[in-house]
Amino acid sequence: MDPGYAAWEAAIGILDPAPPEKPQLSRPDELALESPATLAAHLWKGYRRRAHTDLIAQSIKGLDEGEYDRLLVITPPQVGKTLTAVIWAGFWWLCLHPDNRIIIISYGDQLAVKRGRAIRALVEEHGARYGLHLDRSNHSAHDWSLLSGGGCLSVGIGSGITGNNGDIVFIDDPHKNRQESESAVMRGHVHDAYGPDMMSRLAPGAPIVLVQTRWHDDDLAGRRIREEKRLEEGGSWKVVHLPALCVDPASDALGRAYGAPLPHPKIEEHDVSRALLHWERMRAGQPPRDWASLYQGDPKPSEGALLTWALLRARRCFELGNCAQPKRIGVAVDPSGGGRDVAGIIGGFLGENDQLYFTHDRSGVMASDMWARKACELAAEIDADCFVVEKNFGGDMAMFMLRTAWTELRRENPDRYSIFCPRIIVVTSKKGKYLRAEPIAQQWIEAKVWTAQYLPDAESEWAVWQAGSKESPGRIDAMVHLANEFLPMPESGTAEVADMLGLGQVDLTARLSPGDMGLIR
Repeated sequence: MDPGYAAWEAAIGILDPAPPEKPQLSRPDELALESPATLAAHLWKGYRRRAHTDLIAQSIKGLDEGEYDRLLVITPPQVGKTLTAVIWAGFWWLCLHPDNRIIIISYGDQLAVKRGRAIRALVEEHGARYGLHLDRSNHSAHDWSLLSGGGCLSVGIGSGITGNNGDIVFIDDPHKNRQESESAVMRGHVHDAYGPDMMSRLAPGAPIVLVQTRWHDDDLAGRRIREEKRLEEGGSWKVVHLPALCVDPASDALGRAYGAPLPHPKIEEHDVSRALLHWERMRAGQPPRDWASLYQGDPKPSEGALLTWALLRARRCFELGNCAQPKRIGVAVDPSGGGRDVAGIIGGFLGENDQLYFTHDRSGVMASDMWARKACELAAEIDADCFVVEKNFGGDMAMFMLRTAWTELRRENPDRYSIFCPRIIVVTSKKGKYLRAEPIAQQWIEAKVWTAQYLPDAESEWAVWQAGSKESPGRIDAMVHLANEFLPMPESGTAEVADMLGLGQVDLTARLSPGDMGLIR
């Protein structure tokens, strides 16, 4: 082909122009690639290096060197963690790997795009000296590419990244605020977004950087540490935890003395007294819970948590062969208040050893017809002999909804659903949720209650829900109903036992026989 003709074709877009060759780096530019912080200080006079930003940058470097592939950075707000661990780290990564695709995920599209746009601005200003050139045919704010094949996709939690592959993922502030982090539903969206949708898009060995201020014990950082463990525990996560004030000199990543302050980018590093004054003022202006979570990176439930994570882990019996044989199987339902709260739908069985095993959790925010249908589907799946349902919301309507759903499902699939609906046991709760749950928590402590399958959301409610919380613990309520029905009662008068468990008089006429025959047991 004539060289002039080829050049003309490239000019009008018939052929993609070849990416420019990677330039020969000057010695200072080459040395600046030592870490994201070094690169930032080399290219931008406004970047203020501190001991903690250098530590974060070195931890990012560990990902590139293959020391680990999961990094969690926990710091207080406004100390430069995003600037170092996401924006400059993203640009630094592309300088080293110009053919890599970056994915940035935040609690919302707007915030994620802001991070991606900041990296693109660095490419536009400084990229040429490192061989990075934007592909002008694909340079939207949320998804831009380089001529070398790399680029950046920026999305909010739940937006989905299907069809886009990533060589490194930066998750920055996955939870928007306290309100959303307190919601089991909203936390569930975040945990789900981390799951198969994201993981299936990662290249083999692709690193994940999670950068966040802590809000809740079961936020994304908390659950990842619990489920995948820290490196020193034989797990996956390198954790850089930098509290505002040092609480443990033996493990402090910066080697600080007890009570020593974290450096701040807007305070000279040698001015320790001013940094300490800054953090003490922040502590004085915060509720203790916010200080512990946001600034110390240690979200703890308020006093009165029902069960600890350690106890819940100790009461797992995932090998059903090690569990007792069932002698009663049931599905407990705590209907939601008009579909606003989580409807608790829990399956389990009473073993021949008179211990209770929870096996299924189909809870969620849903309308009445949906929770009734899901409860019936679970009952058929586990061959339950009864439902235990609270009647506080809607009175006898809960019983009607279950029977209606069963009839409809039998019409759809008569082979799976018997003509006889499982017996419906209706209970009325008299005392508050916490007082009702306390006796069952004690049964858990005494090894009379177990989880026979992995039920992370149910365990989370028992570990972090607090008395007085505005969030309704539908899973706890349903599990309490099943435990009250299945576990052997103390040797005592019926009224005394019901009062102790926080129940009103059990409606014996609601203990219906199978089907719609109106028989009373």
